[in-house]
Amino acid sequence: MNEDAGPIFRQVAAQIENAIVDGSLAEEAQAPSSNELAAFHRINPATAAKGLNELVADGVLYKRRGVGMFVATGAREQLLKRRRSEFADQYVRPLMTEARKLGISARELAAMIDDWEARR
Repeated sequence: MNEDAGPIFRQVAAQIENAIVDGSLAEEAQAPSSNELAAFHRINPATAAKGLNELVADGVLYKRRGVGMFVATGAREQLLKRRRSEFADQYVRPLMTEARKLGISARELAAMIDDWEARR
């Protein structure tokens, strides 16, 4: 876990979210248990459980009593929608604000992005 990335339970939740977004943890698949996560990351099982429970509260995971936690149907799309919105807030808005300050139009900015992408 990365100490600079916030509370450990949130890092656990982010790890599960990333696995759902990248498809390595499919919808309706069983999520790792708190004990598995705790052993893997060498953390307290209660901390891992707190991260999992945060995802349950968000509707990303659901519990099957006596079986474990599973990825909810629609979880990937829900996470993508939220992350796209966060992406816009975190990157696009500041980019557009700075572009306006510099007199760069949206069309010019799009051309810059296209040029950058072509050089990759």
